[in-house]
Amino acid sequence: MIRNTLEYRQFGADDGQPVVYFHGTPGAPEECAVFDQYGKEHKLTFIDYDRFAIDPALEGTAYYQHLADAITDQAAGKAVDMIGFSIGGFIALQMCRLMGSNVRNLYLVSAAAPLEAGNFIDIAAGKSVFRLAQMHPSAFHLLVRLQGLIAAGPSLVFRMMFASAAGGEFKTLITRILKLCFTRHTPGYARDVRAYVQPWNKSLSGIGVKTHIWHGAEDNWSPVAMAEYLASAIPGCTSTEIFTGLSHYSCLQRAAPAICRQLGATAGEQSEYSTWSGGIHAED
Repeated sequence: MIRNTLEYRQFGADDGQPVVYFHGTPGAPEECAVFDQYGKEHKLTFIDYDRFAIDPALEGTAYYQHLADAITDQAAGKAVDMIGFSIGGFIALQMCRLMGSNVRNLYLVSAAAPLEAGNFIDIAAGKSVFRLAQMHPSAFHLLVRLQGLIAAGPSLVFRMMFASAAGGEFKTLITRILKLCFTRHTPGYARDVRAYVQPWNKSLSGIGVKTHIWHGAEDNWSPVAMAEYLASAIPGCTSTEIFTGLSHYSCLQRAAPAICRQLGATAGEQSEYSTWSGGIHAED
């Protein structure tokens, strides 16, 4: 039997409790580095798949199932915890829908809600990109190619993509992530955006996984109204943390140690978990 293996980046402990992280869109597996120190402290192994590298011919359910199968295979069918950041939260929710009880906890950080569920698009910093992807797919793909061409100047990419997003923190990390995103696997990035802007609100009613929401009150890339909506729409939501004065990436920085403390409290329950196996571990 051929194993469904995908490249991933690993952070935190070498042999800890596995936690699957879904980076943002735009984003790259290197984004997960924010959990590295805390993962080591709490015996957690963070895995972030390079999902943009998945064959771009796989769309919709076939794409989600391919990723879910890889996670299930590598975890030997045992439960894992998941964290979804920004649009990565949308992908994580699709995993929960497909994997059900094989996901123990879902943490949504600065997560993006379905655009059709409210007046979100008009108050989101990325509204021009989202509208282009919704209404003019060909023009959107031209934009993606342009972003790839100018990615050699990461500060320019940063200004273009996040000029209206609140918070100026993590510029070095963000620009590196954007450069990686727009210089490798741009069709995969475009696939995530196209999927996200389509209606998916109805899928939330089937999410029974224990869900924790973390969001910055000043986030205008994923406005705080999105967090409030997700909390009300996900049946499994058990907690919501809204941080005053924090925005998109600063919320991720604030949430990382707290999430690791929570997950670390159960790290000794190894009988419930599988150590990570197989896969293709991308080297530094």
